[in-house]
Amino acid sequence: MQSASLDPSGVLLAPSPGRLGGGLTLVRRALLPLLLVGGAWEAFARLSGVNPALFPPVETVAVTFWHLLLSGVLWVNTVDTLGRLMFGWAIASVIGLVLGFAMARNRVIEDLFLPLISLLLPIPSLAWIPLFILWFGLSNTSVIVLVAFSAALPTILNTWTGMRSVNPVWLRAAQSMKVRGLLLFWKVVLPASLPFVMTGLRIGLAQAWRAVVAGEMIAATQYGLGVLIFNAREFLRTDVMLSALLVIGPLGLILEKVLFQTIERRTIERWGMTGRG
Repeated sequence: MQSASLDPSGVLLAPSPGRLGGGLTLVRRALLPLLLVGGAWEAFARLSGVNPALFPPVETVAVTFWHLLLSGVLWVNTVDTLGRLMFGWAIASVIGLVLGFAMARNRVIEDLFLPLISLLLPIPSLAWIPLFILWFGLSNTSVIVLVAFSAALPTILNTWTGMRSVNPVWLRAAQSMKVRGLLLFWKVVLPASLPFVMTGLRIGLAQAWRAVVAGEMIAATQYGLGVLIFNAREFLRTDVMLSALLVIGPLGLILEKVLFQTIERRTIERWGMTGRG
């Protein structure tokens, strides 16, 4: 890794151009698509003749976003959405990991749950909202149950796949060295299956993120980004809807990058379970 260095006189030199160039390249790659989309949006909003209330220019969206941010509206709704998301996803993760592991270890449990999960997985989470509202009412409970249900299915399936995909040679080698029971799970099964498990948790979080916003729109909770979007639709406030979307997209990306890349660096890559150098 290139870094700043000292010249013979002891003066600290600037970082090498290669490192700076790499950072600038990443910035350009990240900003260029946003600038292109923003420019195309602005051109269409200004030149198409469409009602600005339906297709507001970038300046209007930026001003609205800033006002919502300063007034605390975005903060309050984002915190509520994140609370429902993380609570529901935590429940789904526990259920998914436990049931996925049980299915991999017990053939009876596998035969009982695997066909059911395979049947439920293709059903969109939105299709369950009316049913959950009938069961749990217009409340946070409906949204949290929807989030947990949506996130649990891919977590279960990927955990089961990972546990079943452990190389039998590794298991026999460990057993020949008297490694059995819980120690075998921690030393062999878990590290070997962790890439699949992490994929299941990552997909589960993505499913949960979509489910919580959709559930908030329909389940009529008091606060939340989905509520903000739905209420803005009632008043034809497209700029407010777009401001909420500007929070949903980057926040989901940040959650994935910060949470999962940190865990992967400390587990999968550290244990050498990927092909990365």
